[in-house]
Amino acid sequence: MNRRTFLTSMAAASLASSEQPRPNILLMLADDLGIGDLSCYGGTEVETPHLDALAKQSVRFLRSYAASAVCSPTRAACLTGRYPLRFNIRAHFPDKEEHLPPGVATLPALLGKAGYGTVHIGKWHLGGLNRKHLANRSASIPGPLQHGFDHYCAMAEDPAERAALVKERRLFRFGVEHFVRDEKPVEDRGIHLTDFAAEEAMRWMTHYRQRNQPFFINLWFDAPHFPFEPTPGPHLQKYKDKAQADDLLYRATVSHLDAAIGRLMAKLAELGIERDTVVLFSSDNGPAMQGSPSIYKGKKADLHEGGIRVPLLIRFPGRFPPRESKQLAHTADYLPTLCAAAGVKAPADVDGVNLLPHLLSGVAVQRGMLFWQMNVYATHWQTGDRPRPYKKPEPYATEVVRDGDWKLLAKEGEPLELFHLAEDPREERNLIGEHNVRAQRMVKALRAYLKQPRLDCCGLR
Repeated sequence: MNRRTFLTSMAAASLASSEQPRPNILLMLADDLGIGDLSCYGGTEVETPHLDALAKQSVRFLRSYAASAVCSPTRAACLTGRYPLRFNIRAHFPDKEEHLPPGVATLPALLGKAGYGTVHIGKWHLGGLNRKHLANRSASIPGPLQHGFDHYCAMAEDPAERAALVKERRLFRFGVEHFVRDEKPVEDRGIHLTDFAAEEAMRWMTHYRQRNQPFFINLWFDAPHFPFEPTPGPHLQKYKDKAQADDLLYRATVSHLDAAIGRLMAKLAELGIERDTVVLFSSDNGPAMQGSPSIYKGKKADLHEGGIRVPLLIRFPGRFPPRESKQLAHTADYLPTLCAAAGVKAPADVDGVNLLPHLLSGVAVQRGMLFWQMNVYATHWQTGDRPRPYKKPEPYATEVVRDGDWKLLAKEGEPLELFHLAEDPREERNLIGEHNVRAQRMVKALRAYLKQPRLDCCGLR
């Protein structure tokens, strides 16, 4: 056994053999948050002191990727540890009949069998929360409870309701009036959506702390997704001399989200479970509209780096030494990693890798090629009144294969661009004509992957 293999096996075993109780897990996803929106990733336009503090206590990944450049596919990967393509999910769900297939092994179901209390809070976007589904669950498509959560609190994802809230820019201020908790309407009114989600999470933290039961809280914020609306508290005021219109509202929305995360971290400390809780924070895809992709090319709905490279912070005080990490990470890694941290066996067919050895000791975790596929998207999410208007990159790819530092973009299996990201992180120099052998090897792997069977229960084509 070589030194790397020895270190990896020792690191993996050290948590599993611990006499400590199973750790709590708080998994948080922001919605359309850009990596360049956070100070801890070099952002300068928005103040994010609480996320910066969390970053200093965490393993902060520099090469972390969302499973897609839009939301529903990434969320499917988060819960299943599998590529969205395994379920033929290549686009966001428009709140109709599309859904995550029933019977699929999910993170909450796996943790629940090990004694965890499991709760989903916030945006769902994986099907089953249309009003007609809520009214007749036994003859309907699955929602959060059917995918392994003990409890949930999320918006009724009915097109007639959500579309109107977004169009009229009332989602964050009045969206709670459309929330359901375990299939029944909530009674809360007059509270901002971000604050409500945080309060709901803190309520469940307290509940499980009092029961002395480990918890998995899956907290998926709507912020800072459009529509941009006024926020409560001081967040607007701090940017009034620096920004205006949607740019002002966006910055305030990110600051408001940051403050909510600060309250969540304070609550863990207050309950005395800060050192007993794994905290994971990321985003479902790159930024849209006003958000910043940092130096990277592209934004939401585009498979260049700006659409899929996302922040990733993972904290476990006393167990995961805080540091900056260049380990390649992917949304599908969350399930095997968190299962390993909880001492739970992950399914053998997951596409993600267990990052626990890296989190514990810094040893590099090896992985094969990574794949993405999504539909062609229009550009309406990527506009806005920002002084620096966004132009969609060309050519527009629908697939990506990544092999180490090499990234190939393709459309319907035909290669378009090849980049060496270590030398060209901005994706400015297309090397496809200079490295034909490498490109063809990656295209061959991509085409083989695209031909693999799919569990298509979503009605998508």
